[in-house]
Amino acid sequence: MFTKILIANRGEIACRVIATAKKMGIQTVAVYSDADKEARHVALADEAVHIGPAPSRESYLQAEKIIAACKQTGAQAVHPGYGFLSENADFAKRVEEEGIVFIGPKHYSIAAMGDKIESKKLAGAAGVNCIPGVNDAIESADKAVEIAKGIGYPVMIKASAGGGGKGLRVAYNDKEALEGFTSCRNEARNSFGDDRVFIEKFVEEPRHIEIQLIGDSHGNVLYLNERECSIQRRHQKVIEEAPSPFISDATRKSMGEQAVALAKAVRYQSAGTVEFVVGKDQSFYFLEMNTRLQVEHPVTEAITGLDLVELMIRVAADEKLPLTQADVQRKGWAMECRINAEDPFRNFLPSTGRLVRFAPPAQTMWQGDTAHLYGVRVDTGVQDGGEIPMYYDSMIAKLIVHGTDRLDAIAKMREALNGFVIRGVSSNIPFQSALLAHPKFVAGDFNTGFIAEHYAKGFAAEDVPHEDAAFLLALAAFVRRKSRERAASISGQLPGYAVNVGKDYVVVTLSANGKSIYTPVHVDEFMGDSGSARVRVAQRVYEIRSQSRLNDIAIVGTVNGQPFTAQVERGTPKNPLALRVQHNGTRIDALVVSPRMAELHALMPFKAAPDMSRFVLSPMPGLLVDVAVVPGQKVQAGERIAVIEAMKMENVLFAPADGVVGKVLAAKGESLTVDQPIVEFA
Repeated sequence: MFTKILIANRGEIACRVIATAKKMGIQTVAVYSDADKEARHVALADEAVHIGPAPSRESYLQAEKIIAACKQTGAQAVHPGYGFLSENADFAKRVEEEGIVFIGPKHYSIAAMGDKIESKKLAGAAGVNCIPGVNDAIESADKAVEIAKGIGYPVMIKASAGGGGKGLRVAYNDKEALEGFTSCRNEARNSFGDDRVFIEKFVEEPRHIEIQLIGDSHGNVLYLNERECSIQRRHQKVIEEAPSPFISDATRKSMGEQAVALAKAVRYQSAGTVEFVVGKDQSFYFLEMNTRLQVEHPVTEAITGLDLVELMIRVAADEKLPLTQADVQRKGWAMECRINAEDPFRNFLPSTGRLVRFAPPAQTMWQGDTAHLYGVRVDTGVQDGGEIPMYYDSMIAKLIVHGTDRLDAIAKMREALNGFVIRGVSSNIPFQSALLAHPKFVAGDFNTGFIAEHYAKGFAAEDVPHEDAAFLLALAAFVRRKSRERAASISGQLPGYAVNVGKDYVVVTLSANGKSIYTPVHVDEFMGDSGSARVRVAQRVYEIRSQSRLNDIAIVGTVNGQPFTAQVERGTPKNPLALRVQHNGTRIDALVVSPRMAELHALMPFKAAPDMSRFVLSPMPGLLVDVAVVPGQKVQAGERIAVIEAMKMENVLFAPADGVVGKVLAAKGESLTVDQPIVEFA
């Protein structure tokens, strides 16, 4: 077994590998860029080596620097994690040539599965179901239309080297096939330096279901059940679960056996995943093979009790797999939510900056817990006070739950999201909460088009209606009452000026347009307990008990005997006296005041926000990489104004209307904040 390994990655997956290595008694080496000097994975590792500037192309993608770090520290093996160099066959080969072990598949297996066209040919030869189509590169748009007609619409046009949703179009007619082929080819050439494009049948109402594999160097390959990954936004997975609520045991077995056949055909060893597209009739077709550990591997670990990272390390050390196919378990139900630094209410734009508060829910299970302890797990690469840099992907953490069945897992996930405190950057937690509450998701009735269908116009606060909105008002009143009780208990108060706790309040729900809602509430003690109160809102009564402290953001307690977790904090960007209450994805800002103060508040004039229509504003934090206009220039609506880069994505800003540029207020190369003016029109 190795005594020291290097993790050629950063963030969450680097921390994940370090955790298993420590469990196995293996020393670890981290690598880091300028942006990650204070990162969590650097602190957790036994050693750390600086490998270059913040951009990944100058650090984490520098194979020579990774190999040099191995030699410098005496690391015997490299774990690539996922992303960066994890599926780079040349890197894997070079590592092996240097006498260092690559903790992953052999370079020839990576190369065989890395090309989408060649991998489909190999899959077909191995007896794996393949989607009807033409797997050879298509030379012209006219030929693409001819082939599409022969297959039958709809068809999917895909770049051979594509990934992450790039180089992908669906065509329903000749015109769309013609345009889609040209767009895919250009996008693939620009993104991957490879403009080969092929066409295949588009499976309607498709599900994205993948089979987890593990193989060793002794010819053994096992499938570790499946993962349901159909909840996607723009081809990026959002929620994953295991098992799938859709396929039968017979389909599961058939998919697993075909995945194993493909792996054996390319002499695969280590962890890998074969992805399938599954039709509404449970027909399934090979999509691609990911020759690495997947982001969503924890849900498989939860239901099988296996530590996939440990198995990868042992296989790389030439050990045999310690189990057979008959030993693979499937116990309970697991789900994973990807918690990303993005603002769902601003079209999911990236959100970077310092984590002013980062307090994930308490963990009750760990990676590869063989006891199958049902509970909560958090995999993350950040910590309280850390930075979410603009140079890498937007993932803050992965929240994983393991329940006795699917409904139990959904309930656990909703409660865990309620207690996940993130401040300083925006996160997609409200969107995750909305998805988990959607009746069709709960029923398991969804496919890869679920988000596009149900959130076609984006995501808004109205998309997360609370099943009991009055509870949010009651909770605000409860917290305010506890605050008043504490203030009243302070000794030495002047006669006539002592704090009066009171029982009658008004909850003023604040809105952006100044149309506040005034709701009378009555609060009194419940069971004589200082941590409890009975709150009456209209005809509803809420008996709330909680021992959480007033300065805790996450409030844990019971309401009418049922447990709950919510978030309550004092102060909002517009009102330092208001309470912000969040539960099940819904958020309200409210003042809890006496009836007389509510009367006076209603008389206060509303101050409208300033008119910013003459400005082009930065919709997110990021780097201004281009300004395409100059003062005095006439522009038309939709004309390119500026380009902002954040988290490996370029975002182009366009003119909202015809006009003349008055001033350019930000310079190329400047780091922008949210809503910072870039251009002012005359």
